[in-house]
Amino acid sequence: MKYTKPLLVAVAVLAIVGALAYALMDKPGAPAATFTTLEGKSIVLDELRGKVVLVNFWATSCPGCIKEMPGMIETYNQYKGRGFEIVAVAMSYDPPNYVTNFVQTRRLPFPVALDVDGEHARAFGNVQLTPTSFIIGKNGHILEQKLGELDFVKLKALLDRELS
Repeated sequence: MKYTKPLLVAVAVLAIVGALAYALMDKPGAPAATFTTLEGKSIVLDELRGKVVLVNFWATSCPGCIKEMPGMIETYNQYKGRGFEIVAVAMSYDPPNYVTNFVQTRRLPFPVALDVDGEHARAFGNVQLTPTSFIIGKNGHILEQKLGELDFVKLKALLDRELS
């Protein structure tokens, strides 16, 4: 019984130290990637340092992806002048002509790349489900990974904080 209180204090201190160490750890860096847009332009992820970048894996056959595109367009248009970039990466199983048609009919204002052989999905942790998004900070570290549709209120709050 006389050891209970010191043991609880020691456990609490260790928990606090562990939480602080975790909070101070560097976030994982984004993989080195060079995307090729539908127009044939190369986008080197490392060259976007200094911007906040949203890499969004999507497919034309994904209802959630289609549903979130208007929000992505609106967010891109609102923040692009402040240092925000989106790279929409169509999954390898998505037929290129479907992707091109989608981009043209929806007038997507941000770059769209084809992940022809799945290289980018593998580099980002073997992405299999869509939509999957990665928010990369100005320093190239992944700030957040989101499986499923984006929460645009939360995304805009993050952008306001990171781009101020």
